[in-house]
Amino acid sequence: MAPNPAPREEPQDSPQGYVGLDADEAQRLARGRGWSTVRSLPPGAIITMEYRAGRLNFEVRDGVVARAWKG
Repeated sequence: MAPNPAPREEPQDSPQGYVGLDADEAQRLARGRGWSTVRSLPPGAIITMEYRAGRLNFEVRDGVVARAWKG
């Protein structure tokens, strides 16, 4: 069995800094800061709970980031 590769280091970036931004602009900014995966979710979306290093999640209401978190 092959060893698991070392997890990628996450950008040194606070998810809270995206709250209140336009969702499209927040996604561009996050990708530019090194987040490998950025996903926008509607309020109350059913999602898996596994943690993924390098992923940033946005809860988007009316085109604006209402909540942001890693994983």
